[in-house]
Amino acid sequence: MIIQTDRLILREFNPGDFQEVHKYASDVEVCRYSDWGPNKLEDTKAFIEEVVKVQGNIPRNQFTLAIVVKETNVLIGACNLIRNGSQAEIGYSINRDYWGFGFATESAKAMLNLGFKELKLHRIYATCRPNNVGSFRVLEKIGMRREGHLREDRFFKGKWHDSFLYAILRSEVKSEINSN
Repeated sequence: MIIQTDRLILREFNPGDFQEVHKYASDVEVCRYSDWGPNKLEDTKAFIEEVVKVQGNIPRNQFTLAIVVKETNVLIGACNLIRNGSQAEIGYSINRDYWGFGFATESAKAMLNLGFKELKLHRIYATCRPNNVGSFRVLEKIGMRREGHLREDRFFKGKWHDSFLYAILRSEVKSEINSN
């Protein structure tokens, strides 16, 4: 699978991506609000092995794609869509050197497009930690609405964490996603 946006190529991961993935996945700041990381070498290896393994699943319910900048052909992160029936959850992670350039927003829009246009989903949602302002701004930029504040719903890194829940319905997205 390859998805192209104005500035990005979203493509399947392969074992040769290890070094670029480990650059961002081992960064404490990139992983600050995530339930994973910072990765050790074996964590990054396991991640790549897992996402490569599910690429051939039929039906395919997990789409974890590498985010590559077209202009430089540099892998800068990952985005995903995990389908559960007529709904799916999206997520993204970007190398800190590329924060603030709109790449998370661009890749998240592409995941909405995949979900609504190609997979014909009804609802797509995402969660983020309330202190992760950059992430919830991305979700708001792509048209998602905050549906709730989940108190201490996730336990990771030795403590309970709150989450904001965001979602968007197929009927709420712009016509270019709904077409076809």
